[in-house]
Amino acid sequence: MKHTESDTGSEREFSFGAAQSEVEVTTADRLREFYREFIYKPGLVAWEDRRTRIGAIIMGIYVFIGTIGAWLYREPSTNQSPRSLRPFETLEAPLGTTGSGQDVLAMVIHATPEMLIMILSGGIFATGLAVLIGTVAGYKGGTTDRVLTTFSDVMMSIPGLPLIMVLAVVVSPERAAVIGILITINYWAGLARSIRSQVLAIREHSYVEASRTMNVSTPRILLKDIIPNMMPYVLVNFANAARYVVFASVGLYYLGILPTSVANWGIQLDNAYSQAGALSGGGTMYQLVVPMIAIMFLALGLILLAQGMDRVFNPRVRTRLAGESGSETDDEDTAAPTEVMT
Repeated sequence: MKHTESDTGSEREFSFGAAQSEVEVTTADRLREFYREFIYKPGLVAWEDRRTRIGAIIMGIYVFIGTIGAWLYREPSTNQSPRSLRPFETLEAPLGTTGSGQDVLAMVIHATPEMLIMILSGGIFATGLAVLIGTVAGYKGGTTDRVLTTFSDVMMSIPGLPLIMVLAVVVSPERAAVIGILITINYWAGLARSIRSQVLAIREHSYVEASRTMNVSTPRILLKDIIPNMMPYVLVNFANAARYVVFASVGLYYLGILPTSVANWGIQLDNAYSQAGALSGGGTMYQLVVPMIAIMFLALGLILLAQGMDRVFNPRVRTRLAGESGSETDDEDTAAPTEVMT
């Protein structure tokens, strides 16, 4: 009898250990599958496109400059170097100095973090609000569609620059994130109308009809069936919104509309034009060219990265990925009996 109880206890321990091992393996498999399907394979597809590589490298450089570079390199200050040095005259200020002795390279580097924050906040606000309003209006229809569409039309009818000028005076923003949202305060409206038009067509597809027939909730249909099909368009417009933030912020700072307490390349352009006379000769053109190059490459990196990421969300690419995944599974199943026979 004791022997039987001992055997029974051992069997229970073995069953418990096997079940625990099975749960652990299942969790590990799920994590491995998630990494392979949503990180590794999409990353490979995106990396195959030269535009993605170039855009990722450019944006990586800007992120490095805005984080590590701003921490390592000295902050710009008056009389930190000899005045009006031209580029490459000294390693102390490799890109030259202004008439007040400020290092031009230091000014560009320490304006980068604020610009990246503006891009992120403005792009997320504009595209996020546009996707929310556009998808809900296009999918729900009826009164909801009319109300949201009218709201979008009203925001589109308001001139952007006067609105930003008035809000800048009223709010007096001192934080880069608030400035990014302020710049895109009505930029989202046109994108929302475009997204609504696409949703009107997507909601008639057979798989969306099937989800509605199965009583799938509206949020799940939007998140699983509709929004993923618009991701290439959303990504490209996120890049466009980010570029708009770059150019608009530079222009507003150049005009003196936004407060100068936040470092920005537009302030450099304004100082180069009004104080250094960069356009009137005198050898100070570099003070204008350096921030312009920073603006140009940042915009280029954003659009190249968005265009390259289009491959990840392209339905034909997803089909190819699914086919490769299925062929790998078939190869593993075919290889297993061969190993046993050997």
